[in-house]
Amino acid sequence: MRPSDGTGKNGNSQNRLRIEAGWSDERLDLSEKVAVVTGGARGIGGATCLELARENIKAVAVVDMTPDLEAVTSEVNEKLGREVLIPFRGDVTDATFRKGVFETMQKRFGAISICVPAAGITRDRLAVKLNKETGRAEIYSEEDFRRVIEVDLTAPIYWSMETIASVAEDRIRRGAKRWEPAEPIQGCIILIGSVSSAGNKGQISYASAKAGLEGAQATLAAEATFHGVRCAIIHPGYTDTGMVATLGQEFIDRNILPQTQLRRLISPGEIASAIVFMIRNSAVSGQLWVDAGWHPAA
Repeated sequence: MRPSDGTGKNGNSQNRLRIEAGWSDERLDLSEKVAVVTGGARGIGGATCLELARENIKAVAVVDMTPDLEAVTSEVNEKLGREVLIPFRGDVTDATFRKGVFETMQKRFGAISICVPAAGITRDRLAVKLNKETGRAEIYSEEDFRRVIEVDLTAPIYWSMETIASVAEDRIRRGAKRWEPAEPIQGCIILIGSVSSAGNKGQISYASAKAGLEGAQATLAAEATFHGVRCAIIHPGYTDTGMVATLGQEFIDRNILPQTQLRRLISPGEIASAIVFMIRNSAVSGQLWVDAGWHPAA
């Protein structure tokens, strides 16, 4: 019997497989990377900050409006034994605040190359609701619609573009030109979509914002690769966060859990783990749905 050379029908040798599986590591090294996470003190954003810290990231700008932001970041830093989470309290829609965060972090740590703009709000109501007493139709508040779009769509796009600019300027300073595959990946942006991007009753503003992020992701991905920055989007299902809690337990038990294969809410840590996987794996692009098997009833 002739000994096998390890070549299968697909032409891959055992040696090649052994090298690819055992010695080749294309994961993004986070130890010298600087990140910014909005909504970073709670929910998905907070869990993402913790996951990045566990992965030995150099520093994370934790952006949030919660009053206990400094206490939260200090506690984590103390447990880690190093100052990795840097708090910034402010409104993510404020351009001056955003630029200040980048300037401060860049002076102290270098270019910001990872961005997870997780801050978001909801203002859920029917798009058109008939008032039975007056017989008139009430249309969704334009003020609320604009605010949701501003926080959930416009702000994430601008924090992302600021990150791309930070990497681009850093490359110019170092004399680098167009990114080439022989270089390591320079950075990554993960936008936070939602299963609601496919449309969801009572979420005209939120669903519009999250659907808009899909177009933004595809556009930024096509442009940012020039600088070696990837851009992807994750679509979480119903997650155990303060935002979902506002729906009320009765609503969750009646309208959400029965439509979810796991029959429970997703934990923020599960989403954060998926986000960091997307950041570290250079081959991941486009969209990732982490919905726990949620299928809305017709």
